[in-house]
Amino acid sequence: MHFGVVGFVVGGLLAIVAGGALGWRWVRGWWFRLAHLAAIGCVVAQAWLGATCPLTTLESWLRMQGGAAGYTRSFVEHWLQWLIFYEGPAWSFTAAYTVFALAVAAAWWRFPPRRRRAGGPARP
Repeated sequence: MHFGVVGFVVGGLLAIVAGGALGWRWVRGWWFRLAHLAAIGCVVAQAWLGATCPLTTLESWLRMQGGAAGYTRSFVEHWLQWLIFYEGPAWSFTAAYTVFALAVAAAWWRFPPRRRRAGGPARP
C-alpha cells in the first residue's frame, strides 16, 4: 500500500507536468488533482508535526504479527536505505517532502485543474 501511495504522489506529479505539456485532459481532472494534493499535504503535515505515518504504524504492526521485524524508522527511510543505502537525518526527509509539495503547488498553478459542469464540457 505504501508503494502505491508513493507511486501515486511521485507518478502523479510526473503525469501532471507531462500531461499538462502534452495536452492530456485527464491530468487536469478536479478529483484527481484534489486527491493528489491531499496525499502530499498529509505527508508534509506528518513530517512537519513529527508524526509517524499511520500506514507505517499499521505495516509495522502487521509485520510483527507475521513474525518479521517491525520498522525502526519511517517506511520511506527504511526502503530508501535498503534501495540506495542513503541514511540521512529526519529533517532531510521533511525538507524533501516540503520541496516536493512546493513542486505540486507549482504544477497546480501552472496546469490548474478544471471542474466539469453537470452535463457539460470541462471549464477552462
